[in-house]
Amino acid sequence: MTSKAPPSEAPAELPGARIRRHFADALEARGYRADPAQGSAIETLADWLDARLGFRRSWLRRPPAGIYLWGGVGRGKSFVMDAFFAAAPVQAKRRVHFHAFLQELQARMNALSGQSDPLVRMAREVAREARLLCFDEFHVHDIGDAMLLGRLLAVLVEEGVSLVCTSNYPPAGLCPNPLYRERFRPAIAMLEKRFRVLELDGGEDYRERAGVAETWGSYAWPLQGGSVGRWLDTELGLTADALRGQVRRINHHPLRVLAEEGERIALEFTELCRKPHSSRDFLWLCQHYRHIALVGVPPLHGEAVDARQRFLNLVDIAYDAGVHLHLACTADPDELCRADAHIDFNRTRSRLRQLRPVPLNA
Repeated sequence: MTSKAPPSEAPAELPGARIRRHFADALEARGYRADPAQGSAIETLADWLDARLGFRRSWLRRPPAGIYLWGGVGRGKSFVMDAFFAAAPVQAKRRVHFHAFLQELQARMNALSGQSDPLVRMAREVAREARLLCFDEFHVHDIGDAMLLGRLLAVLVEEGVSLVCTSNYPPAGLCPNPLYRERFRPAIAMLEKRFRVLELDGGEDYRERAGVAETWGSYAWPLQGGSVGRWLDTELGLTADALRGQVRRINHHPLRVLAEEGERIALEFTELCRKPHSSRDFLWLCQHYRHIALVGVPPLHGEAVDARQRFLNLVDIAYDAGVHLHLACTADPDELCRADAHIDFNRTRSRLRQLRPVPLNA
């Protein structure tokens, strides 16, 4: 951002003060109290935005291009960022979940195909549309995403866009796959050099507080006999008019559907996660259905890397979209996403614990 206000035009309430006040009000409205790490994060964000907008000057160095906020699941990263975003007095601003943004970038790139350096053109379009960009759940699991993000971030920083990212990973842990980590290393170096990196260090997982987490679906286990079919019909409210065993085409990919009625759809884990469906397909499903049921979900540590990553992406996308997710699984959430199996499982397990438990043998 380049907008600056001379002292005579300074607002009655500086942006940083407005952000602090809004954060305090949001906490009070929910009956929460910020822990020291969260309080430090909102203070840093408030001071940083004052500096980016020209209300706080330093003769020693320019303010960082962005803030990179990382930490364990349920530590309030999204809450802190959302409070900051809501109060930030920037007209051209945007807050977006990272999965959705990646799909948008791919579509923009396709629209610019045939032109010289479409990625730079697309990045400059994004920079003209938003001077403050807030990314929730920033991470990299795919080589295409890694290459796209590295250059995109570089252009956005050059164009003066102010960036805020939340992530479960520190920058150095963003791209754990050794097959393409080297190609993403320049982007990691830029994040570490041009961003202020903050850790919401060890503390409580607030999603697991009694009365804090909101149920956003249901979790049924273990699978056995006809109980799954009865649970599915009851949970989704399916009637005799439901379509069963149909094959849909989603983004040119065939998808066999167990059952579908109105804004409710039921699918098998094998069909959705063991076959080559992308996050774009999951976004499509979440745009067209308010209730999604997935049957036959096994413990993830025994699945191929691509299958388990699709499931993690589905949970992330559905959670962010406000879709009700209903899972019929072979094991309870702790066994489904064992803590010692993969770092990403911690986030997913935290979200699965917010689903209403339905023991099928009860």
